[in-house]
Amino acid sequence: MIKLIVTDMDGTLLNDKHEIHPDFWEIEKELTNKKIMFSVASGRQFYNLESKFERIKDRMLFFAENGTYVVYKGKEIYLNPLQREDAVKFIEIGRNLDHTQLVLCGKNSAYIETKDEIFFKEINKYYERLEIVEDLTKVDDTILKVTLCNFNGVEEHTYPHFQDYKNNFKVAIAASVFIDITSLSANKGNAIKEIQKELNITPEETMVFGDYLNDLEMMQNAKFSYAMKNAHPEIISASKYVTNFSNNENGVLRTIEELGLLKN
Repeated sequence: MIKLIVTDMDGTLLNDKHEIHPDFWEIEKELTNKKIMFSVASGRQFYNLESKFERIKDRMLFFAENGTYVVYKGKEIYLNPLQREDAVKFIEIGRNLDHTQLVLCGKNSAYIETKDEIFFKEINKYYERLEIVEDLTKVDDTILKVTLCNFNGVEEHTYPHFQDYKNNFKVAIAASVFIDITSLSANKGNAIKEIQKELNITPEETMVFGDYLNDLEMMQNAKFSYAMKNAHPEIISASKYVTNFSNNENGVLRTIEELGLLKN
């Protein structure tokens, strides 16, 4: 019996306009009544997730910032930060890369140095709390991750510069224009594993949905792992199942309905 459903947000639960389908609220209510916990795991900031699910936040489980920060029913239950000196190192590397913008993701806020309008408009979709500062290396906050943005494509133009750090840090391609760098043990899968222990839920009682490379470890901690129809090929290969519908076709909710999880 499924007790926990965890879904990624962008490219998965949300359509390409970053919208939640209107059917979600009633389906989530039905799942809750059946003692099935619906939760989200995202590279997005916690405060952004909390805002999107404002009406049900008091019962939600949020895996924010790629699993570095987990909040359940309004309380922090898991934290996996990045050491300050390591964050500074990646900031300095990023500053020297062409066409690359930086986001320093802290527990209390996200921080940027630039006022570039295109960049600001893009990242404003993912961060409810966002501050412009003169120097990211001087920010006083618990650091969760460093995000690098390249609108020319991070997989080709940014990721290669961080190959040498993969043995000591988690370097995840989070979307076509974003790379997230966290502590080596920080990922959605490890966070889910810890919460499964905390809530006494097994992988056999867990269902997950994802579409991109920062969802990879998540697929390994659930018996029912679903790659979206629109997912990256590596996620499709790593998952046991593939949805019949894309994120723009309400694939997560339609799969839940297809599997009969809402039936009496």
